[in-house]
Amino acid sequence: MSKCEIEAGGVGSAFDDVLQDERILEEATELAVKRVLAYQLTEEMKARKITKAALARQMQTSRSQVDRLLDPEHKGVNLGTIIKALRVVGRRLELQLV
Repeated sequence: MSKCEIEAGGVGSAFDDVLQDERILEEATELAVKRVLAYQLTEEMKARKITKAALARQMQTSRSQVDRLLDPEHKGVNLGTIIKALRVVGRRLELQLV
């Protein structure tokens, strides 16, 4: 497959079809989003030299809640918690329905 075909979305579309056929597309997408969010939040914390304990204090929550938020495998974090954490690191969340 050429680079042009990959950039045009040929590979991603086929992979999405496989995940859909296996009935795991939604779960895989949810996990991927959580992993990206945890990674980006961790990187912002590093850049701003914010520790987990400091993040928890500024969010007015527990350190264990911050650990769950930053755990890329943990899916049970609510939107309010995510938004609080992003505010602390000077970022905001944008959602787009497609």
